[in-house]
Amino acid sequence: MDLQLTEARPTDEERAAVDDLLGPPRGRWDGGERGTEDSRISRAGHEVREQRHLLLPALHAVQDRIGWISEGALNYVSMRLTVPPAEAYGVASFYALFATEERPPTVVHVCDDIACLPAGAERLCAEMERVIGPAGTPTSDGSTTWQRSPCLGMCEQAPAVLLQRAGHGARDRSIGGARAEGVLSELAGGGGSEAPGADAGTVAPQTASAEGRAELRLLRRVGVVDPESLDSYRAEGGYEALRLAVQMGPAGVIRELKDAKLMGRGGAAFPTGVKWEAVASQGTRPHYFICNADESEPGTFKDRVVMEHDPFALIEAMTIAGYTTASERGFIYIRGEYPLAEARLRHAIDEARDRGFLGEDVMGEGFSFDMEVRRGAGAYICGEETALLNSLEGQRGEPRSKPPFPVAIGLHGKPTGINNVETLINVLEILAIGGPSYAAIGTEGSTGPRLFCLSGAVERPGLYEAPFGLTLRELLASAGGVRGGGPPKAVLLGGAAGAFVGPGDLDLRLTFEDTREAGVTLGSGVVLVFDDETSLPEVLVRIAAFFRDESCGQCVPCRIGTVRQEEALQRLVRERPIGSREQELALLDEIATVMRDASICGLGQTAADAIASAISRLEVFAPQGAAQTEVLPTRTEEQES
Repeated sequence: MDLQLTEARPTDEERAAVDDLLGPPRGRWDGGERGTEDSRISRAGHEVREQRHLLLPALHAVQDRIGWISEGALNYVSMRLTVPPAEAYGVASFYALFATEERPPTVVHVCDDIACLPAGAERLCAEMERVIGPAGTPTSDGSTTWQRSPCLGMCEQAPAVLLQRAGHGARDRSIGGARAEGVLSELAGGGGSEAPGADAGTVAPQTASAEGRAELRLLRRVGVVDPESLDSYRAEGGYEALRLAVQMGPAGVIRELKDAKLMGRGGAAFPTGVKWEAVASQGTRPHYFICNADESEPGTFKDRVVMEHDPFALIEAMTIAGYTTASERGFIYIRGEYPLAEARLRHAIDEARDRGFLGEDVMGEGFSFDMEVRRGAGAYICGEETALLNSLEGQRGEPRSKPPFPVAIGLHGKPTGINNVETLINVLEILAIGGPSYAAIGTEGSTGPRLFCLSGAVERPGLYEAPFGLTLRELLASAGGVRGGGPPKAVLLGGAAGAFVGPGDLDLRLTFEDTREAGVTLGSGVVLVFDDETSLPEVLVRIAAFFRDESCGQCVPCRIGTVRQEEALQRLVRERPIGSREQELALLDEIATVMRDASICGLGQTAADAIASAISRLEVFAPQGAAQTEVLPTRTEEQES
């Protein structure tokens, strides 16, 4: 491939960052010096091109070391991986956590999304602006800047902050319950020797059962085991499920999953046993298995809690999935905003490999499976499974058209199984108690336990585990009820791609079938509660801005529809409609229909659902409601000003 590089060259530090990941270049094909022989023949070109999947890790290496990706660094990465610079730039500029323009080595990301917004995010942003300066501008010493951020996945500890630091030994750090003085103290302390995200806090497990921890199945080890000790995990029953799986054989595991009626917990609710069987039956080799840990749905944090506090459970479940589907290699694709979870997973994988629970001959049972962690870089769309596959392959995280489905043609064109964290850890419980016993938990159509991410205006926000079938009222009661004792003004189920329900819906049973009948969704388990102090129109504008930002731009209905949706909402909340309020509502309805019917993937298809539900169920833009609403400046306006 003839790479058209610019004249920009990497600095020694940028070159070292890439070489630390990829190793030194071996020849001119991958960025080395031209030798005498290279004028006649070059070797290893095919091998180098097969490393395209390392593009994101290479960009992370530069970003982590320098704090941004310069043109020279991009040229060097392009040479090392034989990727056209235009494509490398297209990838680097796709992800929000990468910077292609120079900026300070420390960036404070302040979440102003729908969970943090009512919890004081605007006050925190105002304080950051007072102390540091306007968003996006560096401090006088050039060391720090700050910017607003979409959901950071710490909604139970809102408002949340992510400190993104660059340099040797620097670590990103998450801060929950953030206050300006705490953030500034952290910045003043600097340093990178502490564990990443050490202040993330533990607010789980919570349980809706009167029996407390004794009833926990998925979260029973959270807060009990040492997340950095394999021995601690094994002392609490760890790796017994893998031994059972080997005794049953792949067909036996699939039979148990089908008997359990386990449905995926990521929103699509696809039968897990059917998916695993479809991958296992493919004749093409190799097979891959991927854990989708890129939970970016605003209001969702369940997978983070599991990965931070029970990482070996996910490693064991992935190994069972690899064994069952005849996959020899697995990936955990984790969102870039989870530094503590990433660190603990990497440690757990290393320890499991050292002790023979991963590798060429797992537990001496004669099968091979190994895995690695791949870090995302701030792109909500990569939670969509085919966008995730493209991201893993070093491409922009844009969804693929389906069919073909990943079970037949997935990662690198090979059969690939994909499940999220919650779905996978359910497998351990199924093998422990048996599929039929598991199916007896919950309801006929929604079996097993479920994790609920409770946040917002409740007395005890946190991660709750409960069997399917309890009502929304019961779930809120288990969290101490609505803060202040009154009824909720609204509850968002399923996150930004979900739907609002009102105080009259509290007896809704939380099951797949009941929510489907009610025209809402459980989605990723988000239960975000709003009280009377919350401006719902402001929340809707924030949801619209989120989808406008996160649309990958690949298909017109989503790319344009999300922009037009936000514009219409802005006009409504300011009572400056084009025409009448009814005409604006009709326009929103028309935009929703087009996005739902014509978008390629679930992002565009659901980008209007929460907004439409608030308008239809809660009458948010009824004349009297709009007149009483005070709307704060939005991010769109600030960016435009």
